[in-house]
Amino acid sequence: MSLSIAHASLVIEGRAILADVGFALAPGKLNALIGPNGAGKSTLLRVILGLEPAARAHVTFAGEDFHALPRRTRAQMAALVEQSNSTDQPIDVHDVVMLGRLPHQGVWSADTQDADETIVARALERVGMSKFAHRRFSTLSGGEQQRVHIARALAQQPKLILLDEPTNHLDIAAQIAVMNILRSLAEEGLTILVTMHDLNLTAAWFDHIVALDRGRVVAEGEPAAVIDSGFLADVYGVAATIIANPTSGRPMIAYGPQ
Repeated sequence: MSLSIAHASLVIEGRAILADVGFALAPGKLNALIGPNGAGKSTLLRVILGLEPAARAHVTFAGEDFHALPRRTRAQMAALVEQSNSTDQPIDVHDVVMLGRLPHQGVWSADTQDADETIVARALERVGMSKFAHRRFSTLSGGEQQRVHIARALAQQPKLILLDEPTNHLDIAAQIAVMNILRSLAEEGLTILVTMHDLNLTAAWFDHIVALDRGRVVAEGEPAAVIDSGFLADVYGVAATIIANPTSGRPMIAYGPQ
């Protein structure tokens, strides 16, 4: 299902956080949202979901005016995996993932308990976390916690998943595990948009990139069309050389002490 954002704008205390942002994304691809700190990436995810009341935007998903839908319907269609979701509360992994079922549960939630348990179990299996179902969430590593949060999003059974820097602070093995999960979900036809900081990881894995700078779209396209030395200099203020990945041919950023 395609996602279209038009005229997304947000002004806070006289400062334009987003300024007339617009782009369209197709399902089946991994889509990245990149840009320096303060570019508006995380805010844009919240605007897309209708979680910023002061924002102005027209968001269409699956041919419908997404913001005109009831909040519950939106929660059934779209899931958000945020950056900071750790907790010291004594909650186990199973219960974290079960939170994803809330948009689908009615007043008499017991009526759907068996179905919910099946969906949660499948979500945990999908991200390779079934054996941790009864572990306390706070005892997991960062990569394991991130996979649990993706399972929680999957338990919502969404068609759209937005993720805010899901590979941040993860080691390389955990990064690859997360990216493999996202790749497989995209190949199944979900619409996925991910904010990213690591540009080499972005270039290696993503099919389509939207770049923000100071609340505006400054570049869009395949990695090779976006990530070049001019873009790095203009948007990030970095002098670097772009080389071709010897395995994939995708762009790689080569940099070091000047």
